[in-house]
Amino acid sequence: MLNVPSQAFPAPGSQQRAASGGRNKVPLKQGRSLMDWIRLTKSGKDLTGLKGRLIEVTEEELKKHNKKDDCWVCIRGLVYNVSPYMEYHPGGEDELMRAAGSDGTDLFDQVHRWVNYESMLKECLVGRMAVKPVVVAKENHEKKLLNGILFKSQVPDLPAKEISPSYDWFQTESLVTIVIYTKQKDMDSESVIVDYQDGCFRAEIVIKDYSYLLHTELSHEIQEDITGLYYRKCQLISKVDVTHDTKLYCLMLPPGTHLQVPIGHHVYLKQTVTGTEIVKPYTPVLETLHSNLKESLHPNNKYIYIMIKIYHTGLFTPYFNCLQIGDCVSLSNPEGTFKKSQLQELEELFLVAAGTGFTPMIKILNYALTNITNLRKVKLMFFNKTEGDILWRNQLEQLADKERRFEVEFVLSEPTCEWTGKQGRISLPLLSEFVKRSLEDSRVLICICGPALFTEQGIRLLKDLNFSQEEVHGFTAY
Repeated sequence: MLNVPSQAFPAPGSQQRAASGGRNKVPLKQGRSLMDWIRLTKSGKDLTGLKGRLIEVTEEELKKHNKKDDCWVCIRGLVYNVSPYMEYHPGGEDELMRAAGSDGTDLFDQVHRWVNYESMLKECLVGRMAVKPVVVAKENHEKKLLNGILFKSQVPDLPAKEISPSYDWFQTESLVTIVIYTKQKDMDSESVIVDYQDGCFRAEIVIKDYSYLLHTELSHEIQEDITGLYYRKCQLISKVDVTHDTKLYCLMLPPGTHLQVPIGHHVYLKQTVTGTEIVKPYTPVLETLHSNLKESLHPNNKYIYIMIKIYHTGLFTPYFNCLQIGDCVSLSNPEGTFKKSQLQELEELFLVAAGTGFTPMIKILNYALTNITNLRKVKLMFFNKTEGDILWRNQLEQLADKERRFEVEFVLSEPTCEWTGKQGRISLPLLSEFVKRSLEDSRVLICICGPALFTEQGIRLLKDLNFSQEEVHGFTAY
């Protein structure tokens, strides 16, 4: 499968897909911005139509509310009247109507899993879905089994019961040791996330397509909480200008946390802006492309580097940019579908990026040049508007001079008359010349990332050039 944004959401003919610009948003009417919505929710107006009452909603009742002016949607067991939000939704009314009168959780997760809907729609809360009683069969185990969460849109290699890890613990007067038995030979540090904060121990183990969670408080019964993303507070250590509108931020993980973001995966940053939680996905990068292309054998796992473009008319990034050194920001566990195994035995790697779509390519580039012994060539085609927008241009050019296997091509859509390089937007002629195999049977991978329209168009063009689905990976967060 091509790992790209779902072709079913947004709908192929919807306003969101037809909208111009890289972020695929519907032009909103004047007075319908996010800030206007926040003001409306704080105005005291009854947005549910129930005069402050919360009710229990049956499936039959939910199905009745399926019209634009009477639209209820269920997300994770909570029912919201989203009719007042229709004109404020950046993706357009048609997208909300796809979940009208039904459970829209899966649809929501395809694109907006990171969005804090509970905060955004709290004044639209109708109530909870009525829960039908469920009979649970009892099981006895010598060791306690961890319940596996299957990553969305994945098919497991083995039934959960065959790969479920178990855990045990023992203690002395001064130490509690928790042992998790994974039954796997290829576990590495990226497969384990550990947080210890305020007396609470939380360990997440990733095995194949499953995520297993252990959550316990000392001196209390074991608790499991597997809903939503887990966040921890990270401290802003530094911020450095990369271009005129993009900065590199360094965040320090809390003392009790072990977290290594896998290559090609992203995290979510969460901040409260004017009383509303805003969440955005970003792909962590390296501190620099230099350092002999190699990270330390014992890397400092305490720091996460995020490259962020500041949109002065936006809501999240201007606020984030105003954070002072020492301030804290909430950072989630990583997510993503890219696997290191896609790079193994590779002979040629092509990277196609636009703007901050360059961020997923940084770790991939570093890892490939450092660890893939069969690799003959790595090429990056980097699309930007102007020369001043090119991220880490000097570092990329220095790397190309130093590393014979690496080539970089810059393509500008709004160049000055002095520009002598390539110009234009992503197109069949540009890609066909760029992704030529050096040998007919070369094992290749093409990674592409940028605004959604850029990524989707690029993948269609690569398909026209007869590259297989396994040879293309599109990223959705950057």
